[in-house]
Amino acid sequence: MIDFLYLSPHLDDAALSSGGVIFQQSRAGRSVLVVTFMAGDAPPVLSAFAQELHDRWQLDLDAAAKRRREDEAACAILGADFLHLAFPDCVYRTHPHTGENMYRSREEIFGLVNPVELRETDGLLGVIMGEMKRLPECGRVFIPLTIGNHVDHQLIRQAAERVFAPAQRLYYEDYPYVQWHGFPPQVLGDGQGWQSEVVGLDAAAIQARHQAIAAYISQIPTLFGTLDALAEQLPAHIAAKEGEWLWHKRDGVL
Repeated sequence: MIDFLYLSPHLDDAALSSGGVIFQQSRAGRSVLVVTFMAGDAPPVLSAFAQELHDRWQLDLDAAAKRRREDEAACAILGADFLHLAFPDCVYRTHPHTGENMYRSREEIFGLVNPVELRETDGLLGVIMGEMKRLPECGRVFIPLTIGNHVDHQLIRQAAERVFAPAQRLYYEDYPYVQWHGFPPQVLGDGQGWQSEVVGLDAAAIQARHQAIAAYISQIPTLFGTLDALAEQLPAHIAAKEGEWLWHKRDGVL
């Protein structure tokens, strides 16, 4: 049985958002498993938008493999185990009937999930739910709150809310989206019954989170611009928040 299970849509989300808490949990001797769902390989032919991202990341068609190695390095820094599942990132996914790319722009990846993926019987949502049911038993499961509205974050949250009991579920604030957009109240749905807790981070945890994020070197230009900008922005964000925030329903227990 795993003490703490982190559901990470992409190969960086858990470390970006909760790296300090993960480090402190593992340092305290608790078992932590980070499961990344959209860690599958890119297709041989990319859409124009996916090719633009690969160019920005300075990665070729082996982008996913290199990003998996980045994630392995980040998890080692945080003291967490990792599991990579083979679902493709949304920028690679095509419509099962038309074969056309479903998410072809920044606006589309931060928009509505394509309805064909939301079907529990034969859609991606149902397949993800099946994978979640096969994960090791855990004491608590950490889920993206979906700040930023990325379609892959939406899918992971919706699947997790159908699989895991409310008392198990904790929600982390998606970083750096929370830094860019603040805290949009709609991520709490009707806003009823929610509670938050701030987990303070010591200096070692802040440093570990920084080092883990820096391990995702391909993503630094998109997320922060430069490593120097990361070194400036992350401590300021943590200081402003006084740590890392977790959310849960009142019938859950932190």
